[in-house]
Amino acid sequence: MFKKMRWALPALSLLAACASASPPPPKAPPARPALWKVSDADTTIYLFGTIHVLRKDFQWRTPAINKAVQRSRELVLEVNDLQDKDATAKTFLKLAISPGLPPVLDRVPPDKRAGLEALMEKAGMSGPALNQFESWAVAVTLASGLLKDLDVSPDYGVEKQLQATFAKSKKPVSGLETTELQLGLFDKLPESAQRAFLSSMVDDSVDPAKEFNDMVSAWSKGDDTAIAASFDDEFKRSPELAQSLLYNRNANWKTWVEKRLKQPGTVFVAVGAGHLAGPDSVVAMLAKEKVKVERIQ
Repeated sequence: MFKKMRWALPALSLLAACASASPPPPKAPPARPALWKVSDADTTIYLFGTIHVLRKDFQWRTPAINKAVQRSRELVLEVNDLQDKDATAKTFLKLAISPGLPPVLDRVPPDKRAGLEALMEKAGMSGPALNQFESWAVAVTLASGLLKDLDVSPDYGVEKQLQATFAKSKKPVSGLETTELQLGLFDKLPESAQRAFLSSMVDDSVDPAKEFNDMVSAWSKGDDTAIAASFDDEFKRSPELAQSLLYNRNANWKTWVEKRLKQPGTVFVAVGAGHLAGPDSVVAMLAKEKVKVERIQ
């Protein structure tokens, strides 16, 4: 289940992504990621699904996106407090470390232990170093081992570029959530769900370069059906994780959009692409409430 989660939360992307040499992806047609517009008589809210980490110089902007950005008076991101990487790391450690935890290898079934040891070795992490971490935090830490061969970074991601654009125009930027709230979603999971989460790391230790290229390809095409299918397949394996990380948050953001529609103005909202795709997405929830949602790209 952790495969897609590496791209799903900005906080995890910052903690897990690291840049190093890897083969470039196959040449693809120009990107046209999905863009929606929610509007009434005096308010326009653009909804844009993002990829939090990208390769340097990846071109995703289009005339439609540029026009929406130019018209918007403010930017609202999923999270807007990731600029201080030291503070993010401190937040992670504050939530991740607990005394008296059992050894990491004892937290997965016997048939997963050899695979987990291999992932730990690949990530350059020893058992004693990880034993102090809660099970969810071990999974997040080991994600770096699966990403280290990718030349990707949140510094090249959509959010970072949008922040720079709005800052240059002296337009305000805010966040729907905080880093502490996002990591706290994992911290609040019951231990059984955390251990299932950690065990899935062994099952999902596939080729991360191919996985990332496939995800970016679907996003670039604006193929929300493919994006939704990939997330749905993984979340079926952990209903508790799906409820906490996807459904509850989508419902919260749907409510935020409805309230924001009562204020005049134009806003550009950028959140992870998985939140805007599929039957349980923010877009679908708004449509069920008879809110006008129009796909413009």
